[in-house]
Amino acid sequence: MEKKKIGIIGVGNMGGAIVVGLLKSGFVDAADIFVSDRKESVLEEMKAKGVHASEDNLATAQQADVLITAVKPYHIEQVLEEIKPALNPQKILISIVAGVGIEELGKMAGKDIPIFRVMPNTAIALQESLTCISANGNTADHRDYVIELFDKLGKTVEIPEELMAAATVLSSCGIAYALRYIRAAMQGGIEIGFGAEMAQFITAQTVKGATELILQTGHHPEREIDKVTTPRGVTITGLNEMEHKGFSSSLIQGVLASYKKIEKDLRK
Repeated sequence: MEKKKIGIIGVGNMGGAIVVGLLKSGFVDAADIFVSDRKESVLEEMKAKGVHASEDNLATAQQADVLITAVKPYHIEQVLEEIKPALNPQKILISIVAGVGIEELGKMAGKDIPIFRVMPNTAIALQESLTCISANGNTADHRDYVIELFDKLGKTVEIPEELMAAATVLSSCGIAYALRYIRAAMQGGIEIGFGAEMAQFITAQTVKGATELILQTGHHPEREIDKVTTPRGVTITGLNEMEHKGFSSSLIQGVLASYKKIEKDLRK
């Protein structure tokens, strides 16, 4: 696969996580990464990693073969207008901006620009992201490259763009949902006798094991649950108590509430 220079506009939580993941993966050399941001402290941090960093978005776009926009939704129009002179059909534009569709991006950047809309999560810094990808109609020549890029940073799935809002909730918001479970389980662990650090380690490793059971076997979660729920046992007693208190229902309602929030914001 041909090596390309990668530019990232906006290196906050997600943009910065992508830089870290790229450097860990070895997919691209630090010297071939160009970033821009308004915060001097962020730029100094990026320079310390060996990447090119500046406040000039246009310069970053001019240097890059692949350009990732990782800014707030209300900044994307201004950013694309600023870098438009550097865009062309040979340059790949990747947007991780939530709530801004490919058609809208095309109107801002130009109809002939290859545009990918991508939704990763913050585990991308550890090369463990689940990244959802959609694209416009003139990206066929670049599809393999973009998928390989994000496969180096975790796992990828291609989805219809109409599912991107749902993907945002299930994957990006889902990180926070899972971490909230870990925090709650830790608190329970402390109450039954473990120190905070040990409770955190046991809970986190247990969750990691649970996810690997599903990923590696492809089994439905209930199939694995059945293996540890014996008649009159402690596991089923705990699970039933959680369900009586609305565990599954509250999680489903949380997912739906986040999705409705995205849909409401899109209609504004």
